[in-house]
Amino acid sequence: MTDNREYHIGIAPGEIPELVLLPGDPDRSRDIAMNFFDEPIEIAKKREYWSFKGKWKGIPVAVCSTGIGCPSAAIALEELVKVGCTTFLRVGTSGAISRSIAAGDLVIFTGSVRDDGTSRQYVPIQFPAVADPEMVLALMEAAEENKAKFHVGIGHSKDAFYSEHPEYVADPDSTRRKWESLRNARVLATEMESAALFVIGHLRGVKVGTICVVIGENIEKEAKIVGKPPIDLLIPVALDAMTSFKRLKES
Repeated sequence: MTDNREYHIGIAPGEIPELVLLPGDPDRSRDIAMNFFDEPIEIAKKREYWSFKGKWKGIPVAVCSTGIGCPSAAIALEELVKVGCTTFLRVGTSGAISRSIAAGDLVIFTGSVRDDGTSRQYVPIQFPAVADPEMVLALMEAAEENKAKFHVGIGHSKDAFYSEHPEYVADPDSTRRKWESLRNARVLATEMESAALFVIGHLRGVKVGTICVVIGENIEKEAKIVGKPPIDLLIPVALDAMTSFKRLKES
């Protein structure tokens, strides 16, 4: 490994385009590249970070998996910024908090409840985790153009996947009250990465957004996830939104 190659992601400056999708699952990273990119090429594969580059409608793009949770996602974002990336979209899955959201719907986060530990090591809890506003608008426009069913609003980021189920925790009543409180506050959905990505993106001066596909409609009741969630609409919407900034610069 050369000295200028980042330790965790295994990427050096100049090896990756500036526009990057951030799925959690490394296999999803490969699937996105092979099924959606033109001229897909593997960049690096190290730990949970599997990266590829290619083109979307003629514009260079990349994808790099982040693994599960805010700690590994934060590492990916920090090191991708170091090698020259400027625009990021988390593409993943989420569980619905709002009862108006159905499995298969897309959710676009304007911000995230910071129920994680990673972002607190960067800034105090009073600091908001907010998506780049231009990214939110670009995602909304792309979702409309792709005729996707989508919702826009605040998300929730947590550290422990199974803690959302009351029967898995020491104080089930407190967990039920937490989800109802978030629901009353009109929080849309829960996932495990966006809070840290939004905070770090703001601190580093890069664009970060999140769009997820909903895979569960009742977070208080454990349901086995079978198969891979659909990404047929999620990825084209994300790529259209992300590349819109590049087209504006070139026009």
